[in-house]
Amino acid sequence: MKAIRRFTVRPVLPEPLRPLSELARNLRWSWHAETRDLFQSVDPERWASSGGDPMRLLGSVPPARLAELAGDRRFLRRLTAVADDLRDYVGGERWYQAQPESRPAAIAYFSPEFGITAALPQYSGGLGILAGDHLKAASDLGVPLIGVGLLYRHGYFRQSLSREGWQQEHYPVLDPNELPVSQLREADGSPARISLALPGSTALHARIWRAEVGRIPLLLLDSDVEENDLGERAVTDRLYGGGSEHRLLQEMLLGIGGVRAVRTYCRLTGHPEPEVFHTNEGHAGFLGLERIAELAEEGLDFDAALEAVRAGTVFTTHTPVPAGIDRFDRALVARHFGPDAELPRIDVERILQLGLETYPGGEPNLFNMAVMGLRLAQRGNGVSLLHGRVSREMFSGLWPGFDPDEVPITSVTNGVHAPTWVAPEVFRLGARQIGAQRAEDALTVGGSDRWDSVADIPDEDIWALRGELRARLVEEVRRRLWASWRQRGAGTAELGWIDGVLDPGVLTIGFARRVPSYKRLTLMLRDRDRLMDLLLHPERPIQIVVAGKAHPADDGGKRLIQELVRFADDPRVRHRIVFLPDYGMAMAQKLYQGCDVWLNNPLRPLEACGTSGMKAALNGCLNLSVLDGWWDEWYQPDFGWAIPTADGVGYDTEHRDDIEAAALYDLLEQRVAPRFYERGRGGLPDRWIEMVRRTLTLLGPKVLAGRMVREYVDRLYTPAAHAHRAMDAQAARDLAAWKARVRSAWHEVSVDHVETSAPPAERTGAPPAATAELGSTLGLRVRVSLGSLSPDDVEVQAVSGRVDEEDRITDATAVPLKPTGEAGPDGHWVYEGPLGLDRTGPYGYTVRVLPAHRLLASPAELGLVTVPAQEAGEGAGVLLR
Repeated sequence: MKAIRRFTVRPVLPEPLRPLSELARNLRWSWHAETRDLFQSVDPERWASSGGDPMRLLGSVPPARLAELAGDRRFLRRLTAVADDLRDYVGGERWYQAQPESRPAAIAYFSPEFGITAALPQYSGGLGILAGDHLKAASDLGVPLIGVGLLYRHGYFRQSLSREGWQQEHYPVLDPNELPVSQLREADGSPARISLALPGSTALHARIWRAEVGRIPLLLLDSDVEENDLGERAVTDRLYGGGSEHRLLQEMLLGIGGVRAVRTYCRLTGHPEPEVFHTNEGHAGFLGLERIAELAEEGLDFDAALEAVRAGTVFTTHTPVPAGIDRFDRALVARHFGPDAELPRIDVERILQLGLETYPGGEPNLFNMAVMGLRLAQRGNGVSLLHGRVSREMFSGLWPGFDPDEVPITSVTNGVHAPTWVAPEVFRLGARQIGAQRAEDALTVGGSDRWDSVADIPDEDIWALRGELRARLVEEVRRRLWASWRQRGAGTAELGWIDGVLDPGVLTIGFARRVPSYKRLTLMLRDRDRLMDLLLHPERPIQIVVAGKAHPADDGGKRLIQELVRFADDPRVRHRIVFLPDYGMAMAQKLYQGCDVWLNNPLRPLEACGTSGMKAALNGCLNLSVLDGWWDEWYQPDFGWAIPTADGVGYDTEHRDDIEAAALYDLLEQRVAPRFYERGRGGLPDRWIEMVRRTLTLLGPKVLAGRMVREYVDRLYTPAAHAHRAMDAQAARDLAAWKARVRSAWHEVSVDHVETSAPPAERTGAPPAATAELGSTLGLRVRVSLGSLSPDDVEVQAVSGRVDEEDRITDATAVPLKPTGEAGPDGHWVYEGPLGLDRTGPYGYTVRVLPAHRLLASPAELGLVTVPAQEAGEGAGVLLR
């Protein structure tokens, strides 16, 4: 008979062991080696069978063993030390507490997924892992973050393979009572609840679970409660599942319900209210609407509330292509808002205008979550320098009249949480050089540009470490491959060959990620004969470990997996290339640590950042990658190899893949493998070890999540907090009224005449172009009409720089011009200023008028700009060619 429900009957911990429960519920154990070592010593076999999950471990330890440990003085001393260390970590001062008091009192960080640990499977890929690393780094730094997400009853799917190599999905049911979370409760002990109104006078109710991520509370909303009907109970059933309405309800619960959960949490615990709200990708964008509704309750109108909300909001986009953004039909969104549904006091049309693609090239009947996120945030960013440029291009329609470089989307390059991803052996090697505390600080707080102490580690120690990690990976691969083949239906007698899979002495390449088509899982298979030659080379063989999941609805991605699996099943090469199903955090840690080379070959520029190579680099693994995402930004020949891209005009996808695959084979054959197997006088691969050393020395400090979070604090959170404080109710009303006045009058603004002259000391009677020499200065005189606006409402700028063959200004510099006095009798204003010629070659300038206000975060914020008409004067075009 099959049980209708399962649960774990936990033993009662003896009083001396009660701190074990506290340690198990704070997820700091997932990146704190001493805590994991303590749990392992409780029962090593059960620790292994629990998958390294303290909650599962404590649910399975026999009472007799617990009684034994309760009388073990040595264990109790270790337990006391680890528990005291956690309390000191949670309550002590860290980096943030030493910063100026003007920093935000609290920041709310919303994300649809969080990859903290495999024991809390609420993630599918890079977005979730990044969010988890963000929380962990914030905890290490002492940044007062509150995480907000959803608790999915099935998490993301577990993956296995059929005998034919086809991906199969499994959705295990997660019981929150068996996870390292606890219910948020009201003062009377009842579960805290939030609810959303639904069309038809129904409601969506959710309870709030709390996970402790070191110092950071992570609030997770769960709709599987008795008050809901079956349809509403299923809203948080699985990550990225269901149709459009299901996804819309998830995102409303995350954004609107998430703000209500934060308010509830702060009310119950006394935690400071957030001054900054960080929307990690568009899924959580509705949080801005809820905050507008809160301010409406306090008496602000929509426009003023919008300004107040924007001031304290940060929006991060991770998507380099429009197809990766959630978009909903206008009618569907309209049905879920308004008098008969959620946010009844806000006009539905105002809500729709925030997300509709009402710009050239957009689809005006689609509600775009990223567009709404950007319109509701005063500060936006991409996740690498290249992705910032791609995002400015992709969203430039929201700021018409501005060059993409001026679109107000900056970038903060992602980082990874080193204590989570660095092998303990790597940490111990560093601690041996500089001490454990300095090594821990270097990996968490960061701040230095170089880890010069790596230079003092002997070559033989680095090479021995790499060999140890590679050998451990080989054991892990064999164990997982055996389990996979058993799931595929193979009998034990068929699997003797697995004992010879991979060789601890062979160059090992890792490739593991989600499997959308642009990541090109099967690029390595373009020339199978050539790949086979590389795998089986008699002197310089390579071996490859591959893992990854395709989205359950992506049959194309599943076919790619099947294609690779069938190649890896070939008896000629199956000892040299393997595909491991069910890629997740636990597997990833072993791969990053044990591989010698990390391969990444996306279609450039479709990888927003791609942090897997960062995690590998922190373990001394070299990168072999297309120049995309973070690798485009930080690549040096010291750190690995760049795969050339064939992204010129005229290449179809097939031809491009052929060219780039050939380049990959050439690099492996002619540069990577020879460097690995080449031996110096001492019998070591000296040049390879030097690349490992320089990767750790120069690249290591860059890729840290601590560096990333410090950048967010300095560049985005603190300015947003200052803007939030400045935007009181009256300032918000004033700014909204000013914007309305400027927008309505902007059609009256024009640039009527532009002229240049040499300054008096340089005038020779020659035309202005005669003075166009490097270092000289020209005078600009501009006549503008401002209509009903005044000089206080605008800034007039000279924009200059080199020009291309179509007279477009590149590498532009903008300099403000000053009004010379009052408006003339014809209502015109005259502005003047110098134009310095600081670059040689084809050079040009123009002038423009922009709105200006002290509370704008960017002069492009309103998307308004006026430039001269062609007939406004010679100086309005190209000055010199």
